[in-house]
Parts: sequence; C-alpha cells; structure tokens
Amino acid sequence: MDGQKIRIADIDTPEVGEPKCSSELALGNRATDRMLELINEGPFEIKAWPGRDADRYGRKLRVLIRDGPSLGDILVSEGLARTWSGRREPWC
Repeated sequence: MDGQKIRIADIDTPEVGEPKCSSELALGNRATDRMLELINEGPFEIKAWPGRDADRYGRKLRVLIRDGPSLGDILVSEGLARTWSGRREPWC
C-alpha cells in the first residue's frame, strides 16, 4: 500500500516466517497464495480497523472488503485463517 506495510486485521493466519511446525508452514503458504489470488481477482476496499490504526510493529491495521464480506472472512470460511480474537493461537 504505497510502500506502507499493512496487517490484515480481521484474521489470524499461520506463520510462514517463523512457523512452529511443518504443518503451520504448509497452511501458511496456502493462506498466502489464496490471499494473493483474492487480491488479484479485482477491486476491493481497504478499511481501517476500528479503534486502532497500527500494530506494535508499525504496520497499518486494515480490513480488505469486496462486495460485502472481507477477504479475511473468505480465508476463514476456507479453513486457511481464524477470525482475529485479539491474540495469536497455536497452529500446531
């Protein structure tokens, strides 16, 4: 987003940078690939996360919306992510 890193705020996905197990890495790669597919399917809106603009790493917290559901909701429905609960949960 214009050189600014964002975090898709409404979901928790498996880690690919520092996964705790091989299944987390595999699922994380699938989630990444699927999100790229969804982003490239066409226009979407980028909306601010209510109540908080950035995470502790300085990434902007945003939700990606297309025709109603968020792209994150699609990943959740496909089993590739969890709805963000306010903290990370283990994937292994």
